[in-house]
Amino acid sequence: MNLREDFSPWGQIQHSEPLIPGMELVTTASHGGVQVTREAAMLLSPAARKCGFREGGYLWFEEDCQEPIVLRELMDKKLWRPPVQAKELETFERDIDHNIQTYHPNYWRARERARSKPPKQPVRSKPGR
Repeated sequence: MNLREDFSPWGQIQHSEPLIPGMELVTTASHGGVQVTREAAMLLSPAARKCGFREGGYLWFEEDCQEPIVLRELMDKKLWRPPVQAKELETFERDIDHNIQTYHPNYWRARERARSKPPKQPVRSKPGR
């Protein structure tokens, strides 16, 4: 288990770009993905967290097949917006959704189930209590 801040499962981190505090896109000489701190991982759904892997004290999402899950979660929660023009946004979302449906159909089904549930209503106490 490597706890060095500049190291990823794919080697030495050459560049990192924050998505939100605790989540960064990282690249190495040959590969990359998303590095997520333990605290920031709590912003992801349990279904999303299951798609990543733990190493060196972080939750990691590989760039080709797992990274789109993090991006989709952050967009759904309005915590991140891709740096693309409005007309390119639809293509970007369609591409990551297709990737997720192809490589992580169980996550996609869990996401769709969660989105179809009505929002929870706050519990109100009865008058006089």
